[in-house]
Amino acid sequence: MAAAIGWLDAYRASDLESVLEMYADDATVECACGGLKTIVGKDAIRAYWVQRLKDYPASDLNDLQLSIEGAVISYSAGDGSVCATLGFNADGQIKRLRCGPSKYWYV
Repeated sequence: MAAAIGWLDAYRASDLESVLEMYADDATVECACGGLKTIVGKDAIRAYWVQRLKDYPASDLNDLQLSIEGAVISYSAGDGSVCATLGFNADGQIKRLRCGPSKYWYV
C-alpha cells in the first residue's frame, strides 16, 4: 500500500524521475486512457510518462485497496476518475501497471 501511495504522490508532484525509478526494468504498462495501448521498455515508459504528466495530471486519491497483483488505486486525473492496478515484483518495483477510466477496468 505504501508503494502505491508513493507512486501517486510522485505522479501528483509531476516528479518524472521518481515515478520512473519505481518501475522494474522489464515493466509493462497497459493504459486505456485515450485508447488502449501497451507500453514496454524503459524508453517507451519514459515517453508515456512525459505525455501522461502533461495530459492527465493527477490530483485526489479516491480509493486504495489491496489486490492479488498488489494494489488498486483510484484517483482523479484530468477531468475524470482513473483506476490503476499496480503489480509488484519481489523487489517492490512496479512490474505491471494497468490503468484507465474507472468504468473501463474491472478489478
